[in-house]
Amino acid sequence: MLQIRAIIRPEKSAEVMKALLDNGFPAITKGQVYGRGKQRGLKVGSITYDELAKTSLMLVVNDSEKDIVVNTILETARTQPKGQFGDGKIFIMPVMEAWTISSGKKEL
Repeated sequence: MLQIRAIIRPEKSAEVMKALLDNGFPAITKGQVYGRGKQRGLKVGSITYDELAKTSLMLVVNDSEKDIVVNTILETARTQPKGQFGDGKIFIMPVMEAWTISSGKKEL
């Protein structure tokens, strides 16, 4: 299994979550995060916004579902046909074990 974490623009989160749901991925953890990417924040005139608001989406999927999830996020989170700085990033990590707290059962 894989954990997929996407850091995206907050205004795209509802659209991305709906697209994931429509593609069969209802289980998502969502949170507000703040940070900056390679562009080092946003400079408007003499003011630099060092920490920009983003939304973090996290889901765990089977290895075989990775491409569907990644492509869904890429297509939905992109703000223009070719994208632009600040659209976000997707990270993929292996999941060694998963446990359901209510039942105490190991999922993997």
